[in-house]
Amino acid sequence: MHTRRKFIGAAALGLVGGALPFTLRAQGFETAKIIVGFPPGGTTDVMARKVAEKLRGPFARSVIVENRPGAGGQIGVTALKDSPADGSVMLLTPSSMLAIYPYTYPKLQYRIEDVTPVSLAMYTHHVFSVGPAVPESVKNLKDFFAWAKANPDKAAYGSPGAGSMPHLIGVLVAKASGTELRHVAYRGSAPGIQDLLGGQIAAFFGPTGDVLAHSKAGKVRVLGTSGEGRSGFLPDVPTLREQGISVALREWYAFFMPARASAETVQRAADALRPVLVEREVVEFARQFGLEAQPSGPRDLAELLKRDSAEWGNLVKQTGFTADS
Repeated sequence: MHTRRKFIGAAALGLVGGALPFTLRAQGFETAKIIVGFPPGGTTDVMARKVAEKLRGPFARSVIVENRPGAGGQIGVTALKDSPADGSVMLLTPSSMLAIYPYTYPKLQYRIEDVTPVSLAMYTHHVFSVGPAVPESVKNLKDFFAWAKANPDKAAYGSPGAGSMPHLIGVLVAKASGTELRHVAYRGSAPGIQDLLGGQIAAFFGPTGDVLAHSKAGKVRVLGTSGEGRSGFLPDVPTLREQGISVALREWYAFFMPARASAETVQRAADALRPVLVEREVVEFARQFGLEAQPSGPRDLAELLKRDSAEWGNLVKQTGFTADS
């Protein structure tokens, strides 16, 4: 069974909501930067901008977001690797770029060792949704698999990109169900969701936030969620595991610095991020995108990345996927 261990609780993280440490107030930057490996307007970008807004002041007089899109987030990680390690530059990235890509892209321009963990930021579940191309009689995964087997020419699902976590979860789901599902890779969720709504593709696997509004409007039907437990955003939708698919995975987003950053520098940034990520305004803003805000310490994030990387190494072998396949 593929499961994700519960991440360490808030109490163990030592969350704080008070003033920033004196050392941080005394050593604020004139300008700091958050790199995002995706275009403006996406989930990672909007969250980075909200955090940047809240960091202005003691951490830095000015905090900007620099978009370095391309190669499914790889360019952003590469840009961080070559950035100054004085604490003025951080990267906000989904976990796939570091926990999965090293196993799926043989010519990756970076290694996990090129970055150092600062703080977990938020997490989301992925959801399996169907649109108007699938009959209304299909209410759950069992119904969908039966329909897919009866309609092999239409049995396809999209994802935000080849080698992304939603793509690989889809491969695992198809294998577990014994169903042939053709994968269609999109450049991000937006074009895939448009095809789902238009009936050009039967199903789509992607982040919860990408389909929430369409689900509430009745334009798509969410048949399953990828977490260990039901999503708080879609409490009526059963998990994959509840429906007989032994897969329970979630995607997290986190802040990183170049590997050369000192432990003191990393801790100062983590101390600055912690109160921001538990601030009510930020928590509610994240929920609009189907995200649960959850900071951590550098060591906790390092352990999470190590654990996830090992797990995905095994899962990728099961899928048989590589960027060259």
